[in-house]
Amino acid sequence: MSGGNTRTPLHHSSPSLSLAPPMGLMEGQREISQTAESEQHQQQQQKNKEEEYESRSGSDNMEGGSGDDQDPDGHPPRKKRYHRHTPRQIQEMEMLFKECPHPDDKQRQHLSKELGLEPRQVKFWFQNRRTQMKAHTERAENSLLRQENEKLRSENVLMREALKNPTCQHCGGPASLGEMSLDEHRIENVRLKEELDRVSALAAKYLGRPIMPTPHEPPQLLNAPPLALPSSSLDLQVGGGSSFDLLPTTAGSMDIVQGPSVADVATRPGGLTEAEKPMVVELAVTAMEELLRMAQANEPLWMQGGADGSGKEQLNYDEYMLQFPRGIGLRPPGLKTEATRETGLVMNSGGRLVETLMDSSQWLEMFPCMVSRALTVDVLSTGVNGNRNGALQLMYAELQVLSPLVPTREIYFLRYCKQHAEGVWAVVDVSVDSLRDNPPPSLMRCRRRPSGMLIQDTQNGYCKVTAVEHMEYDDRAVHRIYRDLVNTGMAFGAQRWIAILQRQCESLASLQATNLATRDLGGIASSEGRLSMLKLAQRMTNNFCAGVSASTVHTWTTLSGSGDNDVRVMTRKSVDNPGEPHGIVLSAATSMWLPVAPQRVFEFLRDERLRSEWDILSNGGLVAEMAHIAKGQDPGNSVSLLRVNPMNASQSNMLILQESCTDVSGALVIYAPVDIPAMNLVLRGGDPAYVALLPSGFAILPDRPAENRRAAATMMSHDNNNTDNNGPRTTGGSLLTVAFQILVSTVPSARLSLESVATVNSLISCTVQRIKAALHCEDA
Repeated sequence: MSGGNTRTPLHHSSPSLSLAPPMGLMEGQREISQTAESEQHQQQQQKNKEEEYESRSGSDNMEGGSGDDQDPDGHPPRKKRYHRHTPRQIQEMEMLFKECPHPDDKQRQHLSKELGLEPRQVKFWFQNRRTQMKAHTERAENSLLRQENEKLRSENVLMREALKNPTCQHCGGPASLGEMSLDEHRIENVRLKEELDRVSALAAKYLGRPIMPTPHEPPQLLNAPPLALPSSSLDLQVGGGSSFDLLPTTAGSMDIVQGPSVADVATRPGGLTEAEKPMVVELAVTAMEELLRMAQANEPLWMQGGADGSGKEQLNYDEYMLQFPRGIGLRPPGLKTEATRETGLVMNSGGRLVETLMDSSQWLEMFPCMVSRALTVDVLSTGVNGNRNGALQLMYAELQVLSPLVPTREIYFLRYCKQHAEGVWAVVDVSVDSLRDNPPPSLMRCRRRPSGMLIQDTQNGYCKVTAVEHMEYDDRAVHRIYRDLVNTGMAFGAQRWIAILQRQCESLASLQATNLATRDLGGIASSEGRLSMLKLAQRMTNNFCAGVSASTVHTWTTLSGSGDNDVRVMTRKSVDNPGEPHGIVLSAATSMWLPVAPQRVFEFLRDERLRSEWDILSNGGLVAEMAHIAKGQDPGNSVSLLRVNPMNASQSNMLILQESCTDVSGALVIYAPVDIPAMNLVLRGGDPAYVALLPSGFAILPDRPAENRRAAATMMSHDNNNTDNNGPRTTGGSLLTVAFQILVSTVPSARLSLESVATVNSLISCTVQRIKAALHCEDA
């Protein structure tokens, strides 16, 4: 090799690097360094290209490259290294993608080992699969939007043509206003004005602006197509195979007459027409904006304290009307306004809670004390990307207080769900009953302004929930002893929603826990046995709550005329229902006010040692607790199995399943006699669905908020004679509902005798008197 001007190109693999002459050593070193850096740069570029090629690998990849892929140095095009996955690899990755579209490093490493792939190949496959799924969804959405756009354009063209060529509605010929008489002209103008007012009112409520005719073009509604309304009735079913019946009381024996079905009670049309859907979509979006502001705003929208002495924040209605002029319209005459807000931590994740709210069955099961019936009428959107973001559905529900003295609130509403950030969701409800020309009277007694929940995930599996409840209602049918509870928002307000949600989520966690706090006194053999017992108690509580309120389906008949302590009864047929005895079931309930604190009433009724003081069916026997399962931190939330040891040795022992639950909004004590062999199967982990139960029990509510009771007690200390028209109510007390369910005949077609009704009436009246005597309030 010479040391002249011509140098041999040096390559990384050339052995001449070690044979350079001493004279060019320094120059050779510089050349080697520059060459090594250049080759490292080329290797990095090549590595990046290979990764790019591999990132394009998939089930449809082919080997080879295009002629446009030229090397930067002018070399011939390099053949791309595509990798074709095997069917098994694709199947395994598809299965994981359905469960987890964004696997972490640990999951990718595990999958790559199983499939014999590089971790980056797995990473690139999931990236490509997500991109493909997103593109597919966007194409589908764009296609639907194009179809909808074309449909609207066609309808617009048809309407324009119809307005250009008006026809007579009677003869089908060309219409001319000049051919009508003066009287006909006046009548037609009146009809057109009424039609315009109706359409304008709808637009004002749901679009935020009225439809006003332009000065140069008067409205021509004579031949415009009328607003289409669906004619099919809302099909509501009563589950469980039971039908509710009326009780006539004028004959010596009673024929069980089948009561009205839900569809007969409320003739609501089901679903929405195409013309209504754009309006309800805009209504849902507006309602969501209002809910977010209502949940996060402070003064002047929400004012601390109030004229009622409750100390709680209250809605400034004047400020509300200024901030939300595009609401659902002014408050109808005769209705009162109820607006409450509450925040609390819930033992559940935001995603699972959203799923519960968007599923009518799960929502009903989560709030059995608040929701007596719920169903989804129409689904406008199921959401995007496989979750509930953007889900919109039309629903119907009845909200209840556990007493036959408080009518349920029927609402026909939209429920809209939206994810606002990672771990932040909002679910809003808003009434849409005004879309109908002649809504049922029951729907006109209650209207739900934008209400719902703002949900934010926190740490340790909890979420922060802010509930807003804003309703307009008619309280004239509410019994006077419950009116304070209703008008202060304690009956249907946000505080009760949050309190029940917290308690229910804590109870559901106990169903999934393996280390339950159990005081086993009689033999729960295993964790399966505890779980079966908890499920049986849950069904018992749900059945009790479903049959106590004054629903449009549950028609009560008053038996006694003693005023506040009237006993109301109803019957139902239980047919082919494994969870109930076969035959005729008689339900009896009464509600009363007691001058005793709710906590004292609750502790008295749940204490098995005091049960003989009020339970007639125990026949004075000693009641002992066999097993006890805690369902939360509060000791009042528990499930117990009780044994009644009779006074007479000839009588057999009786088992009683009892659940007690309490929160700041109220308390329940529910029980049912259970068959000993069936309960033994449950304790060994058997299926509790086939254990027949007829639950009875007590619902305890405070008669007013705690702040009001403290204020009333202060007033009472200055005036011991301070009473009102309803009795000595100023110091506060409890609203107690007592309810029994009894099997009066094993033959569903039997005639119910008045003697059976009289027996039940005597039973519940005697129980009430015993409770009052034990609590020293016989005169209440």
